[in-house]
Amino acid sequence: MKKMTSLLLSAIVAGSVFTTAAMADAKSGQKYYLKKLKVCQKDGLKTGANFAAKNDRSTWAELKEGGELLNAWQEICPSGAKKIEKMKQKDIDDLYDFCWQYASDGDVPSCG
Repeated sequence: MKKMTSLLLSAIVAGSVFTTAAMADAKSGQKYYLKKLKVCQKDGLKTGANFAAKNDRSTWAELKEGGELLNAWQEICPSGAKKIEKMKQKDIDDLYDFCWQYASDGDVPSCG
């Protein structure tokens, strides 16, 4: 019984670690923007908050569901179009979470 309980507990802990690692993260999206998309300043976007606030939460969600997210980002930031095209899925998910969280009707980021 003790062995079975230990195995079950281990499985739960392992499952929660993998689930957390696989989830997108707005903070990681903000870091991605600051690191890779600073070039958007050429397009008049002083900060990542300006980038995210180009749409409201429902619009960001519709763009993602419709598969138009990358196109929308490229329209907002033409200077970063090549970098946006080359994004990995994890980075897309993280930047989407950042945009959704800090959308025009969302939270206000502390920086960047």
